[in-house]
Amino acid sequence: MAACLEIKSLTKRFGGFFALNQLDMEVATGHIHALIGPNGAGKTTLFNLLTGVLAADEGAILFEGRALDEARPSRRTARGIARTFQNIRLFSHLTALETVMIGEHCRAYTSTWKALGSAVLQRPFGEAGVERHMRKNAMELLAFLGLAAHADERASSLSYGDQRKLEIARALATQPLLLLLDEPAAGLNPNETAALDETIARIRDRGTTIVLIEHDMNLVMGISDRVTVLNFGTKIAEGTPGEVQAHPAVLEAYLGEDVKP
Repeated sequence: MAACLEIKSLTKRFGGFFALNQLDMEVATGHIHALIGPNGAGKTTLFNLLTGVLAADEGAILFEGRALDEARPSRRTARGIARTFQNIRLFSHLTALETVMIGEHCRAYTSTWKALGSAVLQRPFGEAGVERHMRKNAMELLAFLGLAAHADERASSLSYGDQRKLEIARALATQPLLLLLDEPAAGLNPNETAALDETIARIRDRGTTIVLIEHDMNLVMGISDRVTVLNFGTKIAEGTPGEVQAHPAVLEAYLGEDVKP
């Protein structure tokens, strides 16, 4: 299967500490690829390198067969990479609908001049055609994630689980080819986690490749096509969920007895 993402000898140092050390990793198009390991293993550092928040010290990243060398995170979003965050980051004063529409701006207004032109050419006191289109798309995404009934509610008033889903909806509004989910099940109850499992699968079925950081091993092993295990910035194992579960070092260090084979 063709690779959506290729990571070659990727290295990131903070002083003398290697957050990532010569990481090689390949994510197949259309797969759900999980990234696991203890806190401090380098998982979120990898996401920050992929999205342009940090610059690598060594190595290369290929996205859809081309070097991912745009320095600005906004340019990488335009290339087709979106993410969520371990700690939810929403504008609490905006409604759910407005939150998702913000994600669409990178596609609707590709430059400041186009945004200004749209504002100038719209009819007085009327809503620009592009805004109507964005609103329609945002409502479809809210419905897809079961949030349509909360469209006009402020993000801060939603339950924790719904805020998680809203952050995913905002990321999907950028029309990503690759979606990076950073611990999406953190803080969810068992029923919400089960629903998240289904949601991630439906996103993959829409044609979006997913890289998932998650500590809920039952979720990881139940939904992933492939799993990469990091420890102190170094890859120690990689394979299918079954192969990783059977790896002695992984079982001892990360999975323990809570994961059912």
